[in-house]
Amino acid sequence: MDSLDNMDASIGLVGLGVMGSAISALLLRSGAQVWGCDLAETRREQLQAAGGQIAGSPAEVAAHCPVVLTSLPTASAFHDVVAGPLGLTSADPGPFVIELSTLSLADKEQGRAALEATGAILVDAPLSGTGAQARTGDLVTFVSAARLADRIRAMAVLSRFTRAQYDVGGFGNGSKFKYVANLLVAIHNVAAAEALVLAEQAGLDLDLVLAAVASGAGGSRMLDIRGPLMTGRAYGDATVRLEVFVKDVQLITASRSIYEAALADGRSGQDSACVAEVLRDEAANRSLASE
Repeated sequence: MDSLDNMDASIGLVGLGVMGSAISALLLRSGAQVWGCDLAETRREQLQAAGGQIAGSPAEVAAHCPVVLTSLPTASAFHDVVAGPLGLTSADPGPFVIELSTLSLADKEQGRAALEATGAILVDAPLSGTGAQARTGDLVTFVSAARLADRIRAMAVLSRFTRAQYDVGGFGNGSKFKYVANLLVAIHNVAAAEALVLAEQAGLDLDLVLAAVASGAGGSRMLDIRGPLMTGRAYGDATVRLEVFVKDVQLITASRSIYEAALADGRSGQDSACVAEVLRDEAANRSLASE
């Protein structure tokens, strides 16, 4: 397979959701020709309107692009893209696939085995960051593959739309790093919500709390990113949909109960900042119980 060494190279992208659409925009801006594939017609139309090319299947994406990125919400979607009808395993020659999703190690290993059996390569390189961060290229990626040459090649592609690329070694280490990052994100997200609900219960000006606390030792990236969503209850334009983040959290089990309570409350399509509403409800119930 040819190395990706010029700004006019074609890059494929399977999955044009929140992350995928942001990535495709940055790739187009970098000068790459982008071929995309997604089940949703509106997402395909958006890519085409932005200057990208539309493919009817993952195999067709690979036919046009030696390098294919996959950004998918579930393990079943990943396996369909890899080995389903007109999946990447049916492409000839086999593509160089960079997998960006957060999935279990078992699922990634299964995909790797299927692709390598056809001469393709799979690099495990999950992303850390929200959809809003993706739109500005403020993402970090953990790059893992058996061969150093494959990691170097992947990092060159990833540098087009990420802020930092970390070579974390052998295949699967990328996912392990992502689980650690997600554990911290899950905890910090709930901690930010708990702090703001406490401030709200105390009758404090939440905008002032955000400004003052964020500038001190109590600040965090989640407070910066999701604090304004929590104070304004602005969960509709999700940077990370709760249903997707809960899938990620289930891989590490920490903080699951609060996120699952939010799911049970019908908030699956909202931003994961909506855990603040679970805590608000709990606070209100405690207040009622004490009266």
